Amino acid sequence: MSRGEVIVRFEKVSFDFGAKKPILHEVDFSVRRHTKITFMGQNGAGKSTIFALMAGIHTPEEGQIHLAHGLTVATGRQVIPREDMPLTVRDFFQKVFPKKVYDIDPKIDKVLEVVNLVAPHDRLIGSFSGGQQARLLLAQALIQNPDMLLLDEPTNNLDKDGIAHLTKFLIDYKKTAIVISHDAEFLNSFTEGVLYLDVNTHKVEQYVGNYLDVIKEISARIEKENRKNALLAKEIQAKKDQANMFANKGGQMRMVAKRMRLKAEEMEEAKVDVRKEDKTIRSFRIPFQEGLTGEILNITSLKVIKNHKATQHAVKVSLRKGDHLLLKGRNGIGKSTLLKSLADGSAKGATLAEKVHIGYYRQDFANMDFDKTVYEELAVSSGRSAEDELRKVASGFLLSGDIFHSKIGTLSEGQKGLVAFARLVLLKPGLLILDEPTNHINFRHLPVIAEALGAYEGPMILVSHVPDFVGQIRIDEVLDLEK
Repeated sequence: MSRGEVIVRFEKVSFDFGAKKPILHEVDFSVRRHTKITFMGQNGAGKSTIFALMAGIHTPEEGQIHLAHGLTVATGRQVIPREDMPLTVRDFFQKVFPKKVYDIDPKIDKVLEVVNLVAPHDRLIGSFSGGQQARLLLAQALIQNPDMLLLDEPTNNLDKDGIAHLTKFLIDYKKTAIVISHDAEFLNSFTEGVLYLDVNTHKVEQYVGNYLDVIKEISARIEKENRKNALLAKEIQAKKDQANMFANKGGQMRMVAKRMRLKAEEMEEAKVDVRKEDKTIRSFRIPFQEGLTGEILNITSLKVIKNHKATQHAVKVSLRKGDHLLLKGRNGIGKSTLLKSLADGSAKGATLAEKVHIGYYRQDFANMDFDKTVYEELAVSSGRSAEDELRKVASGFLLSGDIFHSKIGTLSEGQKGLVAFARLVLLKPGLLILDEPTNHINFRHLPVIAEALGAYEGPMILVSHVPDFVGQIRIDEVLDLEK
């Protein structure tokens, strides 16, 4: 990251955001002008918090953050806040400016063109699909024309074309950009350096190189440190064995034994702290509701949205036990709308068997109560499960300790996703409906999740724009809304 002047410098910054354990502890790093950086770290480590510190939304509890004089910062957030959903497109963009901008319409059209989206300015934000909302979030940041652009999981909900468009935009982008994402291929296309927030030490490590280069460097360093520690451990044990042997001989040999023990203690201190890998969730299975047989879901027609207009189309979909359906189509064509209507029973042309428990993974987590704790939310899904059983399930999804009694609304988006999967395990659904289940999730967890979904014995409808993830799951049928 040697190009350009330093425009952001964290100096011994500590921050805990009122938590019982720190998010950041005496963090030091710098960002240079015109660089493109990836920000890595485990779900809940505090990456979004660092973005908020850079943008001036939070202030450090200790240490200092130095910004270049006059530096402007804009953040493309992970999700649109609930309170913004009733806004029109025009009001959504106007909101980021301290004063009313009277010629805002042409500015909106210009940034919408950049993100490849056509959107009437009087349309409500909440009426857009998840992928369209992702483009709106990026456009809202761009309309501010910032010196430094912070993008928090910008590929979430984007279809293949949307990701390709965003990738080209970042490759061509002339200013400073810092991106949080778990999409390795996307990151490697533009990354020049990596900032890694270690959830164990609460420090930020700084690396030079593209995303895959840095991953290899970290892995090589861990392997080297483990080898060094293994050799030291062998020598330490040998010294202790010798010390015990000399101590048993008594007399002058006891002094020799003491010196050997001191040497062993010095060698213990020489062992390096190996950077711990991000934890991965435990393998899990989603049980299928007992007693269900025959056809569980039948769909004869559905809505397809084109040019902001919905039309009903005839289809033939019949799902029984073990049938896994992949729903395809570009952003805004009506995939999430269909899944939501199936989940709440309002879908025209769809017939569901009686007494079927629906397990619905909603991409915006709006079917969870953000004021409930993780424990309370899981208890609702589990019926009468004991707290010990809920803790056991939660622990498998890294939701133990203080997180277990934290409110859903205080969790990171990735942690909310893990809560959603824990709910599915406890619910034992007869029909699984999954809308972009990879969003926000650490890439280390994805193979475990794919294995669980592939092994699910009931009928499943999946929407995902991540081919590598879909390729790991057994899919029996594909319904493409484009056709």
